[in-house]
Amino acid sequence: MDLLLELLVTAAAAAALLYLLLIVPTRWLKTEQVRHPLGIGARILQISDLHVDMLRVSPGKLQEAILKAKPDYIFLTGDYTYKESCLSVLDRYIGMIAEAGVPVYAVLGNHDYNFPGVQRIIGVMERYGVTVLRNESVELPEFTLVGIDNYGTGHSRIQEAYRNVGGSSLKPVIVLTHDPNIVPVLRRPFDYLMSGHLHGKQMNIPFFFSFVPKGPLPAKGIYKGLHQSPSGTYYISKGIGQAGINARFMVRSEITLHEI
Repeated sequence: MDLLLELLVTAAAAAALLYLLLIVPTRWLKTEQVRHPLGIGARILQISDLHVDMLRVSPGKLQEAILKAKPDYIFLTGDYTYKESCLSVLDRYIGMIAEAGVPVYAVLGNHDYNFPGVQRIIGVMERYGVTVLRNESVELPEFTLVGIDNYGTGHSRIQEAYRNVGGSSLKPVIVLTHDPNIVPVLRRPFDYLMSGHLHGKQMNIPFFFSFVPKGPLPAKGIYKGLHQSPSGTYYISKGIGQAGINARFMVRSEITLHEI
């Protein structure tokens, strides 16, 4: 009996430790704050990698974080779901995000192109007034916003996205895209770029990207945070949802408030 009790206590302790290390970081949402002096005076909330099929942050908790951030804009940088059965869940989250009452812009990610009919995801966005940018730009009062489609799936069209950028406009250029691996081949200038895709490594273990290759940037140790390239400054979000396995190790879920 003593041995059985000891085994039960050990098993319970191991389960509690695994929950603390692998599950708590997926629920423990952090609003990362980034200040980049462009002089625009805008507060932009980036929500990346929703992955509603593997999202442990409730709509209510996310809504609370959005209201607390008080953004002027919300930018969604791809990967919403690849599962048809989760479309109604996505609808609930996008509807809640739209309730913030500020302009929302989005780009698509690699998982979205694995969804059976990506236009249905776009339909959810548009139903709530979210503008999906697919290799195109839009002029906003403070800056020009360029949305470049997902690089890893071959949907990026850089020249097309930049077609109406420049000319007599002196506004800063902000780029939205999902996969930051486009940055080394992006020869067009930008003042700021927001991306996601890499989940901040998700499982923070040594040589992770040697076992799970994710492109040239993570191979160089660039997979989260603020960085500089010859074309401009870029940010890689750790994302809010998970992929592969619904767990994180030493990497918290993130939404990002960019004060620019």
